[in-house]
Amino acid sequence: MDQKNAANKSPGLPAEECGKPGAKKRATRGPSIGDVAKVAGVSAQTVSRVSNGLSNVEETTKNRVLDAMKQLGYRPNRAARALKSGQFKSIGVIMFTLSSFGNMRTLDAIATAASRAGYSVTLIPVQDPTTGTVSGAYERLREQQVDGVVVIFEAHLLDDADIVLPKDLPAVVIDSNAGFGYPMVDTDQAQGARFATQHLLDLGHQQVWHIGGPTTSFSATHREESWKRTLEEAGIEAPPVPHGDWSTESGYQIGLELAGNPDVTAIFAANDQMALGAMRALHEQGRNIPEDVSIVGFDDLDESTSFWPPLTTIHQDFYAVGRLSIENLLQQIAGTGSVNDFTTVPTSMVVRKSTAAPAVSARPAARKKRVAADKG
Repeated sequence: MDQKNAANKSPGLPAEECGKPGAKKRATRGPSIGDVAKVAGVSAQTVSRVSNGLSNVEETTKNRVLDAMKQLGYRPNRAARALKSGQFKSIGVIMFTLSSFGNMRTLDAIATAASRAGYSVTLIPVQDPTTGTVSGAYERLREQQVDGVVVIFEAHLLDDADIVLPKDLPAVVIDSNAGFGYPMVDTDQAQGARFATQHLLDLGHQQVWHIGGPTTSFSATHREESWKRTLEEAGIEAPPVPHGDWSTESGYQIGLELAGNPDVTAIFAANDQMALGAMRALHEQGRNIPEDVSIVGFDDLDESTSFWPPLTTIHQDFYAVGRLSIENLLQQIAGTGSVNDFTTVPTSMVVRKSTAAPAVSARPAARKKRVAADKG
């Protein structure tokens, strides 16, 4: 045999296999379960049990198999495992916006909790919150073979239609208005707004102005309703509500309007970013915080301790919301959960330096109206 023909032969194959169409493929195939079993000194069934995360394998044997997998570069076939177990170990997330602080913190918590449970996360952002776009995102996730879906409903649906998600794929809803007929997890928005408003009233303020969030937001709606209800229970008529878009700039513009009203001594902003904008406007207009105006935010941003003065705010436990949503979803996947589950995560008041009792000279119009009504 000449040198040219000898060079064309593959040393890893018998002479009769050289030149056949499948020869190269067989020569470069990855390690198999049998290869791992041979290196680990166990049966192929034991390797399969370790690959599928089953618990009926001794720890020392499991570690030996895992070491063999690492040594050989073996990766279990995900599709085959899913076909055998009926689960893809993947969770889908549908959310309307990635720009809000709360949504990003919640998404981070979801991803962390899912990873710890051995699941990956597939995110589908939805720009226009309509029934069609949500249903379309749901179908895309089903095509990508997820075991369940978490839906973060930050905004009201634009088409005012009810969401009807297919019942064959487990789902949990976060930050939503009650009534969709699916398990839900949400921060106790009403409790937080009540804490903020009552804190200012307890300091002696006779009226509390509110900087509302977008009217399309469930969270903003719940906070505004609770603020108004708390004032009414105290015998105070709620003033008109200017609405921002969660941004610092919108809070600044509304703050300029409020700063020009000498009756304004207390403000509850629907989030910390709008509170920051309002604080800038108050400073620019010569209204001192908290001597002239007290202000409370909502969310407890990490940066809120660095506002000047440090911001009194409502703390939301976004980590708990994300963790509980995954726990609930995994129960749905396992068939042990209930579609009627509705979990609320408590808020807490964080008092810093932006709130104080009103100055003695403050005589808000609301107080005068109340005094007149009492005399009447």
